[in-house]
Amino acid sequence: MLGSLWFNSFSAGGGSAPTAVDYLVVAGGGGGGREGAGGGAGGLLTSTAYGVTSGSSYTVTVGAGGPGMIASTIATYANGSNSVFAALTATGGGGGGGYNDGYAGAKNGAAGGSGGGSWSDTSGVNPGSGTGGQGYAGGAGGNWTSPYGEGAGGGGGAGGVGTAGVNGSRPDGGIGIASSITGTSTYYAGGGGGYASQNTPNNVHTGGVGGNGGGGKGGYSSTGQINGTSGTANTGGGGGGGSYLSNLATVGTAGNGGSGIVIIRYPDTFRNLSSIGGGLTYTLTTSGGYKVYAFTAGTGSVVI
Repeated sequence: MLGSLWFNSFSAGGGSAPTAVDYLVVAGGGGGGREGAGGGAGGLLTSTAYGVTSGSSYTVTVGAGGPGMIASTIATYANGSNSVFAALTATGGGGGGGYNDGYAGAKNGAAGGSGGGSWSDTSGVNPGSGTGGQGYAGGAGGNWTSPYGEGAGGGGGAGGVGTAGVNGSRPDGGIGIASSITGTSTYYAGGGGGYASQNTPNNVHTGGVGGNGGGGKGGYSSTGQINGTSGTANTGGGGGGGSYLSNLATVGTAGNGGSGIVIIRYPDTFRNLSSIGGGLTYTLTTSGGYKVYAFTAGTGSVVI
């Protein structure tokens, strides 16, 4: 059932209201950096048996992903937006750091649910930190060294830190976390991959891979990919960092963070939710003895 309309509680599955629900709340992922690092994944919160009350209203908000960093907004981090269910708030992913003369602070990764990677590892330049219980820090970037080139760090994921882009390491995004709340094991909240100009002699010109959980891929220089790819929608994955082609003086675009998601489920012996606000986009499925509500966009209230 796909909808944005209010519906009567007795329209399907009559009976009593649930007294507890399982939930997964994933915030929007951070955008990648310009010629830079991967964005951090959106914060992830999940648990079972969260107490709810029949007739009570609960807020649901699905966070948007942050835009990839571009030159005109280089000083502004592109963090993802928070996702909310009831009293629970998952923090948007931190934007990846990027390179641009005149904005040294933008080389740092931003803090978030998971932190964005940083552009370099020079003094005072650091990856962003994650939020405790929601995600991990981004990876540090490395300055040019022969024969490895340079790389910007991967964004942190809900399940691990981003890989540092130093000494030929591929700056991959941190891994996300798998959840089976829908009935199918799916990874969410992977960090975005960082930019790399070159890796080891046997692995040349390979940008960081997005972390399992929807993270975007980082760009790389030479004749290869220069644009970072965006995080996957409704996973909270971080965006990949954009690259730079010195022979063409071309800067690639950085990937956007993936939007978040809010999922709640409870046994299918209980009735449907009493009402769902018109500002929310959702699906209702039944799987493994559960009713599963997956909210994929918008904000509004649901009544148990």
